[in-house]
Amino acid sequence: MRKKEFIITLLIFFALSIPSYAQLNDYSVKGGIQGFALLPDMDFPNEDIKPSYLGRLFVRIKVIDLFDVELGAGYGKLSGDDPSNDLWESTIMPADLRLLLSPFNSKVVNPYGFAGFGYMKWKVDNKPNQNQYASPYSGVKEDGYEWHAPVGLGMEIKLSNSLLLDLSGGYTFTFTDDLEYFNTVDSPLDGSNDGYWNAGIGLVFTGESGSSDSDIDGLTLDQEESLGTNPDLPDTDGDGLIDGLEFNQYKTDPLKTDSDNDGLSDNDEVKNYTTNPNLADTDKDGISDGDEVLKYKTDPLRVDSDFDGINDNDEIQITKTNPSKSDTDGDGLKDGDERDKYKTSPTLTDTDEDSIPDGDEILKYNTNPNKKDTDGGTTDDYTEISRGTNPLNPEDDVILDIKEPIVLEGVTFATGSSELTPESEKMLLKVLNTLNAYPEMNVEIRGYTDNVGKASSNQALSQRRANSVRYWLLNKGVNQDRVVAKGYGEQNPIADNNTADGRRLNRRIEFVKID
Repeated sequence: MRKKEFIITLLIFFALSIPSYAQLNDYSVKGGIQGFALLPDMDFPNEDIKPSYLGRLFVRIKVIDLFDVELGAGYGKLSGDDPSNDLWESTIMPADLRLLLSPFNSKVVNPYGFAGFGYMKWKVDNKPNQNQYASPYSGVKEDGYEWHAPVGLGMEIKLSNSLLLDLSGGYTFTFTDDLEYFNTVDSPLDGSNDGYWNAGIGLVFTGESGSSDSDIDGLTLDQEESLGTNPDLPDTDGDGLIDGLEFNQYKTDPLKTDSDNDGLSDNDEVKNYTTNPNLADTDKDGISDGDEVLKYKTDPLRVDSDFDGINDNDEIQITKTNPSKSDTDGDGLKDGDERDKYKTSPTLTDTDEDSIPDGDEILKYNTNPNKKDTDGGTTDDYTEISRGTNPLNPEDDVILDIKEPIVLEGVTFATGSSELTPESEKMLLKVLNTLNAYPEMNVEIRGYTDNVGKASSNQALSQRRANSVRYWLLNKGVNQDRVVAKGYGEQNPIADNNTADGRRLNRRIEFVKID
């Protein structure tokens, strides 16, 4: 192969190698020894092959996964025949710096290309004799120091974690034309500077055994190779947990940031949330840990985050309540109690739409939060509570028809007295309900008697009795400006005073709307 073709091949190799890097190049420092067979490339054509060799020591230092820098030095012999078959031989002692490019991702074989430069000490040990060329040795040096540039290809083959086999071949350019002790400008044999082809075999020592731990992550090299982790990187997956802890302590996958695929990194699960990094749903409530933390803001360690008696998953899927809030509708009752105990809606503040929150109905009024009119009367709970009647007693739901004056049947007094009898309260509650039902209405309470006794005495008694009814209403919260009391005595009888039944009917209290 000509030198030009060889250089083109090297350039193609280097170009194709850029996208990848080799795992055998993961060792940070390697050293070794190489032995080469050399083929001189001198001015003399058609030379017989003579023994030429080079022994070399080197150290390779990783720069990045793609590149190594190699420092090396060697000792060798170049020899051949001149045109008159005289033997020449030179000693070479090259030292150089090389850049190795490792292109392919392999655990066993590491191909590489190299190029470099160096300085060489050389000495001609055996000089050829003068022959048909005039003054062939004028200006030729017998020894010296010159620059040289090696290029080539090679490959490392893994024998063990600590030992690699190295095979390489290439060409070394020198910046001298004196290595064979023949150099004359007028000779047709004169050409480019001297060089030599080389092919060699060597051993590379990595300094690492299967039990070594170069990245100090708690895993041996053998374990890292078995797991597929990076032996030079303590945290292969970059999740914040070193590989040794993941494998030995937490039993997580050191190659995956999120071992259980729950949306939380292993590091966050271990250090921030104390959830199980190997279990997607730590509390087994049917919601992944990631959704609990990131989406629903619930506690991934509790089945019921808000302690309301409903597990988080049921709140999200079934009741549609807030799993982070024990009282979703803010009515004063826990969601679980509403669902299980009171049978109310945990998402509606007022289940029966009676304008009273469910919590107040249960805790304050003892009414039924699922029924607008708890006592089954004619008035809803809110109205009864607002006007002061009992929402648990249907008898006080009734209000009076105020279109015409109403005789308050059942409102009675002790004989000759203005003191109301206990039996009067039932009717008076209806009066109160009516006034509460019509808050803008003003009324007159009218008192009447029969014609027994003096007219003046009856007049005074009727006034006192009307006043008693008014005072009863005022004590129940009715505004005093809304109620007028007036006694009419014997006036306006509605029955015959000559009979007992007639006189009984004439002794009455009337309820009259006045505006």
